[in-house]
Amino acid sequence: MIKVLIVDDHALFRAGLRLILKEQDQIEVVGEAASGEEALKQAKQLLPDICLMDLQMPHGMGGIEATRRLLRLLPSCRVIALTVLGDDPFPSQLREAGAMGYLTKGCPADELVKAVRLVASGRPYIDSTVAQARMLADWQGGAASPFTELSSREFQVTLMILDGRRTQDISDTLSLSPKTVSTYRQRIYEKLGVHTDVDLTRLAFRYGLISDQPGGAAAGDGG
Repeated sequence: MIKVLIVDDHALFRAGLRLILKEQDQIEVVGEAASGEEALKQAKQLLPDICLMDLQMPHGMGGIEATRRLLRLLPSCRVIALTVLGDDPFPSQLREAGAMGYLTKGCPADELVKAVRLVASGRPYIDSTVAQARMLADWQGGAASPFTELSSREFQVTLMILDGRRTQDISDTLSLSPKTVSTYRQRIYEKLGVHTDVDLTRLAFRYGLISDQPGGAAAGDGG
């Protein structure tokens, strides 16, 4: 039996995943969580084989940080990341965090089931539409996203900045000092060639990391 933990901040989406998976032989949804913090508590108690992890959770530590901590806590668990966006630079960051699967939330139900079974057997899986898009981009010489140059920790801080989180909030969530968060922010700026959170937000929109056109206000507090 493959034991699955579903982590997503939308109750309706969690219910949809549960409905799909409960119809499958040898797959059991053992729990749900609405945040990364809750996922860690659930994983410790339920010992799932697979964790379906939402990446864009607006509160708490976020999917990539939760993946890293969950796998440190429960190395036998295998994480399949879920994202709304299909053309962002998540896969490289996820590999560094330890995830073995990557699916867009719009994938067909049978692909979700296939991914759960394959990853549970120890094989990595990436959404077919994402894999095709990446293959075509490589074939056509498409420009690589600059966000792939970030470490997984830098990428996690970037996501929190883009979500409008302030330095102290990031510090508290990631158990880092505010000075360290500011150092990460500066390092991110340097690697991406930007100078402000507004520049960072515009770059993220250009490369599909966020789906909404940025407005005139800066995200976060700029340090």
